[in-house]
Amino acid sequence: MDKRADSLATAVAPIPDGASVMIGGFGSSGIPFGLIDALLEQGATDLTIISNNAGAGETGIAKLLKAGRVAKVICSYPRSPGSIWFEKRYEAGEIDLEVVPQGTLAERIRAAGAGIGGFLTPTGYGTRLAEGKEVREIDGQGYVMEAPLPADFALIRAARGDKWGNLGFHATARNFNPVMAMAADHAIAEVRALSADPLDPETVVTPGIFVDCVVEYEVRP
Repeated sequence: MDKRADSLATAVAPIPDGASVMIGGFGSSGIPFGLIDALLEQGATDLTIISNNAGAGETGIAKLLKAGRVAKVICSYPRSPGSIWFEKRYEAGEIDLEVVPQGTLAERIRAAGAGIGGFLTPTGYGTRLAEGKEVREIDGQGYVMEAPLPADFALIRAARGDKWGNLGFHATARNFNPVMAMAADHAIAEVRALSADPLDPETVVTPGIFVDCVVEYEVRP
């Protein structure tokens, strides 16, 4: 039941080449920078990255893109401010891209974690985003059938956790992290404060049943 890892390197060691990896975060909030750096050092390549955006500058996901470790990106905002490495790799034809509207992305991930076989949404109906997908009309409104989006691994960040893997989040860092923990086969969490005592149940957002590994890491300025 003790899910604590002794280092970031140990936490990401199981990720193989070709894995699909969800990475939490919204803007600069809730991004598991420590785990991303550890994955870079670990060396896994040909990765499919599922995230809200494709990184910015030369931090976080952008480091993986710069190092040529990413084969495909599934995200809502591939061109965030300063996302030079995504643009370079994509223009060179070195990575594939699947653009998913932000709300649809969140719901596809949530559906995978909840065991739902898909859902209907009006978002994207009548556009190129609906090409190749089942469409329906209900009460005069067009809908697109969207499939669940699972992953092999999820790298997430929480404000606090305990050795059983229970997690709590601070403010907007909650964003995609909880649903990604549910949707991945193996969820790895870096936490600002890791306790050997159980968290107060009233503060738990992600129960430990969805988390396979926790490691303490304080983001350095």
